[in-house]
Amino acid sequence: MAHVAFKETIEVKCEWTDWAGRTHDRFIGRPVSMHAMRGISAHSNGFQTCRALHLLQILLGSIDCPGGHRSKAPFPRHIPPPIKPATATAPNTALSSPPLGFPTSPQDLAIDDKGEPLRIDKAYSWEAPLANHGLMHTVINNAANHDPYPIDTLLLFMANMAWNSSMNVNNARDALRAKDADGHYKIPFVVVVDAFDSEMVQFADLVLPDTTYLERNDTISLLDRPISEPDAVCDSIRTPIVEIDRDVRPWQDVMIELASRLKFPAFINDSGERKYKDYKDFIINFEKAPGIGFLAGWRGRDGKSSLRGEPNPNQWEAYVENECFFKYDLPENQRFYRFANRDYLDFAKEAGLTASTEPIVISVYSEILQSFRLGAKGLSDTPAPASMETRARIETFCDPLPFYYEPLALSQINKNDYPFHAITQRPMAMYHSWDSQNVWLRQIHASNPLFMNRVRAEQLGIEDHSWVWVESHCGRVMAQVKLMEGVQEDTVWTWNAIGKNKGAWGLSDDANESAHGFLLNHVIEDTLRNDGAQAYSNSDPVTGQAAWYDTRVKVYAADAKDIRAHLGAKDKPAHEKLSYGDTLRYQTHSAVNLRRAARDVWTR
Repeated sequence: MAHVAFKETIEVKCEWTDWAGRTHDRFIGRPVSMHAMRGISAHSNGFQTCRALHLLQILLGSIDCPGGHRSKAPFPRHIPPPIKPATATAPNTALSSPPLGFPTSPQDLAIDDKGEPLRIDKAYSWEAPLANHGLMHTVINNAANHDPYPIDTLLLFMANMAWNSSMNVNNARDALRAKDADGHYKIPFVVVVDAFDSEMVQFADLVLPDTTYLERNDTISLLDRPISEPDAVCDSIRTPIVEIDRDVRPWQDVMIELASRLKFPAFINDSGERKYKDYKDFIINFEKAPGIGFLAGWRGRDGKSSLRGEPNPNQWEAYVENECFFKYDLPENQRFYRFANRDYLDFAKEAGLTASTEPIVISVYSEILQSFRLGAKGLSDTPAPASMETRARIETFCDPLPFYYEPLALSQINKNDYPFHAITQRPMAMYHSWDSQNVWLRQIHASNPLFMNRVRAEQLGIEDHSWVWVESHCGRVMAQVKLMEGVQEDTVWTWNAIGKNKGAWGLSDDANESAHGFLLNHVIEDTLRNDGAQAYSNSDPVTGQAAWYDTRVKVYAADAKDIRAHLGAKDKPAHEKLSYGDTLRYQTHSAVNLRRAARDVWTR
């Protein structure tokens, strides 16, 4: 990589000015690019591993240059962004800042005067100080255990936390059923928003039926996760292409309605009347800052401004006329080195992408992490962790320089007893478990085998298409094996969100998804235990990222009795089953009936 970066550089001739006002006649490219996402980050050592990878890019000079890893608007941003997570809460009072943010010191943590977590997911506490996405995977267990406090209502939107979005699924389902000594549910009231009869819906006290993405308005905004390109600022919308034919409402509209009735400050005017009639009205007229809204295209009263401008009442129609997309091409002199490119930094601030024109400094040594280490030792104004175990975790894992350590779950097992790494991922044809209701995709992914290295399986006497038990130290699940060469001998893997619980999703009792599919989450541990009494989630101790890939298993053949029980078991749903059509084929023309002669079949 160093040879390619420094001996095979590429150049883009273009005059540009750096942050200090110096003019250059070209961009120099180090053509080495790498990307870290879930495969690297979803481990309990993922944060420091990603840091090490990014440190390599820093040393190679391959950041936002020709041939390197390039940013897409609204990135790059200053590190960290100037948004602090909300800490104090009070009834009938708006949060002082967003619920998610970027702490820079122990003073920004959401902890009480004893150093204990204020949030039910324990994000931004000493257990996960930089949990910028929260720890949704811990909420059900924490709530059932009243840790750090009990709750009266759990509302879940599009999160199948009783199945494929939970680690240790049986444990999560038991927590949803758990009752106290008086016979009351430990989580008293569960509200689920979903478009389909998912496994989570079966635990709901109240179901709010949602639309699918084909039936509602959506925004893919620069304020969230846009569709930008390295050379252009882009965003988009979705608009309905299917009419709603049942009693459902888009959850976006419901949220606008709730916020308006509850008189959230951003949703009412000075006289207390609601500002927005629905989601589309909100998207068009809401302003994060003067002239900055959810959509960057066709702004201004006349619709002739881009990126910044007052709300345009016809903005949504302008997007529809332009195939629902907006694109603003960056001039060539702003396409590289944007962290130190004066013209781009000026543009980004004016467009509301950043808050400053100062250069974006990338730190090798993290003073922020060091501040958490000092705080855990009691050397700050913030209460230190009460637990000595937690203090030791912070001091060890919040290292200002990236380092390697063994994933935490793997240090607690005998690896000889569990010789295989087990991983699960979304199939290419799916993004969300919703897609299991797509009749075309069900023909492609109606079940998910356990993929296993052929040589290793033959050594264990495991045959292709045979049934096996996949067992970790926290449970086991039955799966059908598919042997292949394209997997390491010490690893097994499968698709996620294909296997379904019987009685869910409106599928028939003999549907392949429940009869032949399975969910690896049953054997993914959700809780770590140290030598002491304190339990921690199976997550990265710095960011709280769920350690989905820190799972080791053993695989062994299932006996005939277990296989018969598995294929014959039928769980009855807790409510009337929904109807689901049997048609699995659609075409725009008559199907071509290809017939082969019997002789052709026999001889070929």
